[in-house]
Amino acid sequence: MSTRRAALNLLADIGGTNARFALADGKAGSAPFGIEILKVAEFADPFTACLHYLQRQGGPKLQGAAFALACPIEGDRAALTNAHWRFDRRELQHKLRVPRLLLLNDFEALAWSLPALRTHDGALVTRGRRGVVGKPLALIGPGTGLGVSGLLPSASGWVAVAGEGGHGTLAAFDAREAELLNYLWQTHAHVSWERLLCGSGLLLLLRAIAQVDQLRGTTSPDDYRDAAAVTSAALAGDPLALAAIRSFCALLGTAAGNLALTLGARGGLYVGGGIVPHFGRLFAESEFLARFEAKGRFRPYLAKIPVYLITAQAPALAGASFALAAFQQ
Repeated sequence: MSTRRAALNLLADIGGTNARFALADGKAGSAPFGIEILKVAEFADPFTACLHYLQRQGGPKLQGAAFALACPIEGDRAALTNAHWRFDRRELQHKLRVPRLLLLNDFEALAWSLPALRTHDGALVTRGRRGVVGKPLALIGPGTGLGVSGLLPSASGWVAVAGEGGHGTLAAFDAREAELLNYLWQTHAHVSWERLLCGSGLLLLLRAIAQVDQLRGTTSPDDYRDAAAVTSAALAGDPLALAAIRSFCALLGTAAGNLALTLGARGGLYVGGGIVPHFGRLFAESEFLARFEAKGRFRPYLAKIPVYLITAQAPALAGASFALAAFQQ
């Protein structure tokens, strides 16, 4: 009887704050296992983090690797948008001694996971709506940045979009948002969707609301450490934090509606990222859905699109596994 260990695939979902690593067997779209989360700031480079993870997993033999990165992928090179890590695919492949290494945009990888998420790991926000089978799927998600992607049908199967839509120019929906934008323009030459729809953006939005609306909370706007602190205060009823969460959800709804129209996403709109799932009832009670549909003559078009909130713990890892199998074909 052979004692040789089967070669495995190394999977990674690397953002500006956390790097999630996992392993999967060589079968197409195999489920990740051995998931560990490492802090990007605690490692000098991605290879050091990979080596640390692999040593903790017993030094498995690798047959392939797929990394989902929170940044644009330009050929064989990539640099995280919100952290110090840099990637050279060929160099990293050589150091890891792996036959294949695939670099993906993080939301491109997450998009690959959407077909599997349609039946589990996603909370349906819009009851009674069914997506049109085989039509495009749209994906948006605030985290350290704002991820935007989609999954498009083709003659050979699904194709994931690797874009940077979060850096498109934010547009005001009404007069109040125009006031917020005017305030932000005093310190930012370009206000993108990501400028507000991310963790640090929620803090910036809270400060802008405090100034524009002259609204006070139970603590100073500068005392909030991160998005989690704002969320906790909002759930506890703090008026300023609550106003920030409500504005955040409304802006996200506008951006999501734009994306669904652009992609013709009649298959469904998915909300991912690490921030919105923590909003709980505040998201359900927000203007997100009203804003998503508020596109004039195209309100009936958007009113038929189902909206899902992704609740899976590490869906981009599963997406990386699907992508590795798809690109191998």
